[in-house]
Amino acid sequence: MTALLPAAPAEAGSQQRAWTGTWATAQHASYDPGTSEVTVRIPVRVSAGGSSVRIRLTNGFTSEPVTIGHATVGRRDGGAAVTRPQELRFDDKDEVTIGAGEQAASDRVRLPVAARSDLVVSLYFPGRLTHISQHWMGLQTVYWTPDGGGDHAGDPSGAAFTKADSTFPFLTGIDVRGGPARGSVVTLGDSITDGAASTSDADRRWPDYLAGRMAACTTPAGVLNEGISGNRITAGTDGNPSALERLERDVLSQPGARTVILFEGVNDLSWGGATGDQVIHGMREIARRAHARGLRVIGATVVPYRGWGDWWTEAKEADRQQVNTFVRDPSGTFDGYADFDRAVRDPDDPTRYAAAFDSGDHLHPNDTGMKAFADAVDLAGLGVARDCPSARVRLTPYRPDLQVGHPTEITATVTNAGPKAVHRVSSTLRLPEGWTAEPQGATGTDSLAPGGSSTVTWRVTPSSGTAWGPHDIGVHTSYRQSGRTRHDADSVAADVTPVPSPVQPPYGTFATTDDAQYAQNGSQFALWAGGQDLSGWKDEKAVIHVPDAVPATGSVTARLVSQTGSGPSAKAGIAVANDLTAPERGGYAVLTMSRNYGVEFMTDSDGDGHLDTWAGGGASYHPARLKLVRDGTAYTAYTRTDTGAWQQIGTATMLSATDGPPDAGMVASAVNLDHPGQRTTALLDSFSITG
Repeated sequence: MTALLPAAPAEAGSQQRAWTGTWATAQHASYDPGTSEVTVRIPVRVSAGGSSVRIRLTNGFTSEPVTIGHATVGRRDGGAAVTRPQELRFDDKDEVTIGAGEQAASDRVRLPVAARSDLVVSLYFPGRLTHISQHWMGLQTVYWTPDGGGDHAGDPSGAAFTKADSTFPFLTGIDVRGGPARGSVVTLGDSITDGAASTSDADRRWPDYLAGRMAACTTPAGVLNEGISGNRITAGTDGNPSALERLERDVLSQPGARTVILFEGVNDLSWGGATGDQVIHGMREIARRAHARGLRVIGATVVPYRGWGDWWTEAKEADRQQVNTFVRDPSGTFDGYADFDRAVRDPDDPTRYAAAFDSGDHLHPNDTGMKAFADAVDLAGLGVARDCPSARVRLTPYRPDLQVGHPTEITATVTNAGPKAVHRVSSTLRLPEGWTAEPQGATGTDSLAPGGSSTVTWRVTPSSGTAWGPHDIGVHTSYRQSGRTRHDADSVAADVTPVPSPVQPPYGTFATTDDAQYAQNGSQFALWAGGQDLSGWKDEKAVIHVPDAVPATGSVTARLVSQTGSGPSAKAGIAVANDLTAPERGGYAVLTMSRNYGVEFMTDSDGDGHLDTWAGGGASYHPARLKLVRDGTAYTAYTRTDTGAWQQIGTATMLSATDGPPDAGMVASAVNLDHPGQRTTALLDSFSITG
């Protein structure tokens, strides 16, 4: 028997009002997994906390019932592991069958849940699992047992969960009660709300950042993400119902829903073919229906999208401006608005994203843009949370480049978004161990008026020996608001980049380009190289190598971390040769990655120093692990990701390989024949030679 969900919030009694939605997602498609006797483990980050919890399941996009034979919930203990999973029951039964198109809610289970903490829901499916109703863009690793793996819903360990994907199956909501929250905010949107282009497994969608702000209020609120990639207001499809069609299911029926933020329209106006008038009509209808159920409605302006494919035109831009004028009207349809357009647009070209917020596709924001959206929401205007912190601190640049021994300016800006002044504002920078920061002036201010901001700038220097790559820099700000001390924090991922430096023995360098440079930082290596080509008629490259290194039976392995600043055919990877400074002496093979051609295994078949055979293909990826295995005159190439298995690319026999040990090294070439003057920068680590 199916445990049916209670009535909608505006129509329910005290029992319904006791539940607050703390996490949600919108189901919108289904597929046949072709599996049997499996368990899925779904990690989620909740927004509001409580002392009890329940889950909600949906079988909404299928034509057959589904049975869950065992379900649990518990606090996450890293990866797929769970701390003391709690048994879930449905109408006091261990299992539940949910009919096609129906929903079910579990019984209440006592489990203290902290705001912004991670829970894990486990579902076991007995017998053949014929279909999965899902939300496909989860941006979260979801763990499965292999086919026939059986019931592992109650396992604290995650060892049985050896498969993974990133869709949310059947789970559509988690609710809490007994906590300080007195309602939730529903974010109704498209792929931007869904989190497209934000960092996976990091909870950096803009509703996640908004949930972090709300959690700091004395009376907080839940935040529910009801974004679906490709969603529109004016039209829908079988696998993607329009915002109007799904309003009842995804917004009005959410437990404890008090406010909805409507952030849609860019798909309608760009590829959807809708006019500004049609989008405005749909927005009015959504607001009318939500108001009739007692919800506040906050409109969000439509973001710029010039450069996103070929969808932008001047006429469509006029429609976007028409919609945004409607959203911003203080006496209009909405109870308030969030100006997402203003938060991320380029002030020099308002039809485009500012570079600091653009993920690169010119429609979806990066993590920093997601944060800017959340900052643009007026918490008081949501009408749910109470006594929220007024001041926010943000660090810039949003992704700074730093170099060891060289200071770089990092600035913290504190803004008072509240209605009253805040006092005794002070900011402290948090750095990796050994780094130094010199403040350029005072690190605080006595008072900050409403709408005011203050800045603090530090000159930050990474310590000697700091590894190249990303490092977190954080700032913590404290201030007095209404007689009490409040706090805010921010962080950025700073890239420590290499500068040319000598390499240490046994490594040497060699180049057939005039602009080659090198660097070594412990087990990390950098090469800067030009060069017209690295195959056939040209052999122009930069090399860091170890002479006479590879035994008759042995291997060369390295990890290609990144490759930037060059054309699409630029290559970087590993190489072997009888003499890498004179490849015409034979035994020459190269294994690289390039943007245009993916993995490339190139060899010199006749010993004349020209790479004339090729194997490989596919898409490029970084980091990439590369391996060349020598067995006498036979060389075999392999690649893999950091977590995957080795994949063989090809084998080549080179009769020119001598009995003596060949050189081995790391190689880079810009392949800039069609891109004159360009250089590539390649970073590698984990270089090793075994025999």
